[in-house]
Amino acid sequence: MGIKFLKSDNSWEAFYSKRHPVTRQPVSVRRKGIKTKTEALKVEKELVLLVDQRLHESVVPTWDRCVLEWKTFAADNGIGAATIDTYMKCLNAHTVPRWGRKLVDEITPDDVRSLVQDQSKDWSPSHRKNMLKYVRAVLTFAAEKQLISKIPVPRMKFNFVQVLKGGLTEAQAKALLQRARDLNFVWYPHWALALYTGMRSGELYALKWDCVDLEAQLIFVRRAWNNKDDFKAPKNWQERVVPISDNAIQFLRELKMRSEDDFVLPRLNEWDKGEQARALRTFLLGMGLPPMRFHDLRATWATILLTKGVEPIKVMTIGGWKDMKTMMYCVRAAGVDIAGVTSCLDFSTHSPSEAKVLTFSSAVVLA
Repeated sequence: MGIKFLKSDNSWEAFYSKRHPVTRQPVSVRRKGIKTKTEALKVEKELVLLVDQRLHESVVPTWDRCVLEWKTFAADNGIGAATIDTYMKCLNAHTVPRWGRKLVDEITPDDVRSLVQDQSKDWSPSHRKNMLKYVRAVLTFAAEKQLISKIPVPRMKFNFVQVLKGGLTEAQAKALLQRARDLNFVWYPHWALALYTGMRSGELYALKWDCVDLEAQLIFVRRAWNNKDDFKAPKNWQERVVPISDNAIQFLRELKMRSEDDFVLPRLNEWDKGEQARALRTFLLGMGLPPMRFHDLRATWATILLTKGVEPIKVMTIGGWKDMKTMMYCVRAAGVDIAGVTSCLDFSTHSPSEAKVLTFSSAVVLA
């Protein structure tokens, strides 16, 4: 740190150097051509601040760099590639343009609130809630790495109605399979097995015959698949057993006779590309039935079992839901937890049998 007069060109020079206390890497800055000593002393103070800022930046990353570091951290800690891809798409699209060159420890709760509540964005409340979750994930990572002392995520409440979608009714599900079978539609076996087992699309894609015991009437769910992670463990890292109904056994035996490889279900290009929802939605619209996602066949399976009196805990276990909170969505959609509750109510002042006909002149009145 200092200033120096240069006789060669009759000017002043200011300079400052400092090592980082942790990395021990030196940072040096120098300014020449300063006309007066007073100005050199002023520049010297500016250089001190500049060096401290550069030392800080050498340890604390900018937001865009922190997002990339989180991506590596997430992959190394078992988070699925599909999940990481969703996070990265949203973070890159909506946070990097705002905060990209901002140091991560400069991000404030107001910055986060302004992003999530930005009224110029046509986001649903559920998407705003997800954006907050994505930002929190990166800032939590930064806190764990001791890049920030406190996670600057404010408490925010998102009010939105969770629409109950129980999928198809039992009659509609039967109609769907009947039409698909009559037309020999390529998706028929996939929809049928989804409705018989409640398995997720990725679990059905990965299902092989070595996990199907036709004699014991059991399916062992041990693998799943998506186009980002390829084959992996099932969701929540929990293997489970799905009982096969008597009605599904014959269907599976016929399927095995036609099987050309180790996989239970035929490979389809649309399925490989993750377009299974589009095929189902188009087919349902053609039948005049409510359009829905492939995943909603799983909700259909659950709600039909619940309405037939199967205990929610058993449906949760077979279906592979992690907790009852998620399972309760299907319970509410089916209405089985409240069925018959209001049957005890009776506000009538008389019974229908007490009605009698009274005649007044030519008019007939029901009393």
